[in-house]
Amino acid sequence: MEIVIWIGAALSVIGMIGIVYSIVAVARAKRANLPDDALRARISRILPVNLIALFVSVIGLMAVIIGVILG
Repeated sequence: MEIVIWIGAALSVIGMIGIVYSIVAVARAKRANLPDDALRARISRILPVNLIALFVSVIGLMAVIIGVILG
């Protein structure tokens, strides 16, 4: 079960990198002083990346928990 823990940890790290990327991208978009429509368009392109990163992170944490419980 140790491999499940390491795979889960890797997935969690990948997810966290995606979440940090989303935060940085939204902060850059807000600092760019774009018009409202352009800002909404840019944030709507970032939203799927954020959701996928959150999903990958949650799956990774679930794998870690399962590995610890079964290991």
